[in-house]
Amino acid sequence: MSDRSAEISRQTAETTITVELNIDGSGKCEIATGVGFVDHMLSHIARHGYFDLAIKADGDLEVDAHHTVEDVGIVLGQALKEAVGDKRGMVRFGLAACPMDEALVTAALDFAGRAHLSYQLNLPAASVGEFDGELVREFFAALTANAGISLHLTQQAGVNTHHIIESAFKSFARALDQATQLDPRSEDVPSTKGEL
Repeated sequence: MSDRSAEISRQTAETTITVELNIDGSGKCEIATGVGFVDHMLSHIARHGYFDLAIKADGDLEVDAHHTVEDVGIVLGQALKEAVGDKRGMVRFGLAACPMDEALVTAALDFAGRAHLSYQLNLPAASVGEFDGELVREFFAALTANAGISLHLTQQAGVNTHHIIESAFKSFARALDQATQLDPRSEDVPSTKGEL
């Protein structure tokens, strides 16, 4: 693994999660959460962010997918925080809007070290297949809290719930890729405070 990589495991009475992340990857992914729709969305983070990402989750899916999805967000957030380190030379900010057919969601993020989620998605359907749409917010809330990211997800258009969620994940991936790039003009921490 590169210098900007992390491997994090977390075990509770509800879930066992392992995440391996290489920020400077090529988009390879091996994802198995037991929740097919989540696997599909997480693959977009790897592919469109050019991260190498391996996620293995065993959760109490006999209850529902809530604990699994939230805990994957927690561990992925922890892996991102560890992988970026002190953020020296990093761009820090990212902005992307990736359409998915009629749907368009913009993701704007700041690796500020301060967690914030502004979630402005209006999902027309409560679920996609058996996947509870409310869990999209839970995933991003857990990820931002543990990564120290300020993230704004803003929906401009969309009538299909699957398309809206997929646009959000793709846009997040591209914004995250931008933010984690190394800026050849600087080797400093990207902050007037000198730390993030």
